Amino acid sequence: MVKNRYCHSIDLMKITIKNSSREEFAKRLLELPYRGYEVEDISDGRKIVITKPGGKMSFGKISKEDFLVFIYNPETQELWQISHNQIYEDLQNKAIEDITRTKQLIDVFENVLNGVDPDDIIDTIKQFRFSTGESPEALLKAYKWIWGQEDVNYPTGKGRMMSWEAIASLRDSL
Repeated sequence: MVKNRYCHSIDLMKITIKNSSREEFAKRLLELPYRGYEVEDISDGRKIVITKPGGKMSFGKISKEDFLVFIYNPETQELWQISHNQIYEDLQNKAIEDITRTKQLIDVFENVLNGVDPDDIIDTIKQFRFSTGESPEALLKAYKWIWGQEDVNYPTGKGRMMSWEAIASLRDSL
């Protein structure tokens, strides 16, 4: 997995927003003022952080409600903007290692898609150990926020279902 990493010192406000229904989660994200936020702790010491606004262009203007999702390492100050393609590729590589466990992991992704908070199922998530790619915990916690971002950006469209369709299709093909 190619990671574009940036080293920055950033001022973050720590917040907690539990995962919930698509509508409720998007509503909470829309209420956030513009700035950087530390939103998730990863057990290896890294963090999931978001910045609002994210810079997405809509009708020639920056969308003020868009935000970016990063994996941040406070120790090294590395900031990695994780993408759908990187997560999909990571899941493909995990399937090469172990198809059964990857299908089970994708089932957990579906739970998060449907509003289960990753911290509420952390013991289940930590059972998935792969020698390839990113930790399942980091992927799931990042996707919680990426899906929220999609719901904010596409409130009357597919939102989070746009990226989920590819992951579900991957599971079905395994």
